[in-house]
Amino acid sequence: MKEFYSNGKLLLTGEYFVLDGAKSLAVPTTCGQDLMVKPIKQPQLIWNSFTNEGECWLEAIFDLPKLRLVSATYDAVEDGGKGSLAEDLFEILLEVRKLNPSFLNSENGFEVKTNLTFPKNWGLGTSSTLINNLANWASVNPYELLLNTFGGSGYDIACAQNDNPILYTNNGIEPFIEKVNFAPSFKEQLYFVYLNKKQNSREGIQRFKELKGNLTSEVSQISSLTDAFLSCTNIVDFEKLLFEHEQIVSKTIQLKPVQELLFNDYFGQTKSLGAWGGDFILATGNENTRAYFNQKGLQTVIPYQDLIL
Repeated sequence: MKEFYSNGKLLLTGEYFVLDGAKSLAVPTTCGQDLMVKPIKQPQLIWNSFTNEGECWLEAIFDLPKLRLVSATYDAVEDGGKGSLAEDLFEILLEVRKLNPSFLNSENGFEVKTNLTFPKNWGLGTSSTLINNLANWASVNPYELLLNTFGGSGYDIACAQNDNPILYTNNGIEPFIEKVNFAPSFKEQLYFVYLNKKQNSREGIQRFKELKGNLTSEVSQISSLTDAFLSCTNIVDFEKLLFEHEQIVSKTIQLKPVQELLFNDYFGQTKSLGAWGGDFILATGNENTRAYFNQKGLQTVIPYQDLIL
């Protein structure tokens, strides 16, 4: 039995701009996904994926060594078109084999089980943790595998592999990663709020690419803001940095910041994380923060230190 584990992720600075090389601050989460591999004698890959509540959300069987999808079941109401999830997995496995031709290329097979430790709709890295776990199993470059499958900057792969905050600079399959100490004295005044909506990162990335134009100045500004995040020593200045970051992104992607759109009466400052319009936001606040967002119908309000490694 082999077991692999990858951390979930959140991007505190640099959403969208991380694609173009902006220095960004990313943090791994206390939750993630494991992948357990058990050798079996029959020539099949038997795959089962489980939610954080132990419910199987994907079952698939592949014949080996041809790596042919022969059956699949899952929650079709939740996950869309017939076979799509299993076919996505199939495409990923094919890309792994391109990078390592010996992967799953034998008469003996495997039972694979994956287990999330966060709700699948939270957007904390269901895909990136899978990519990193598969890459570790197959001994291939996870950034190259990501590039060949889902795409993106790769910061989520870096979070999957690191147990502390990092500065991340995109550079293809060999990014620059620097471990940093991000434990601000005001971290007890920081909260993560789930917006009850899963955002499609690929759609957000496509919008950014269509609207961005020449961003040399903006990339430099975001990189400078990332440095300022790390050196900030008080909550008032931190809120100013959050606001400034939101304005830069808003102007570029031509969308209103989440505070202006949804929380214009909030007493703290909020900032979108990742693709705008869903998943988590970061909010400064106090003992009244939870009650405020609960009244807005948002029940998932997590203190910073409870979610971040």
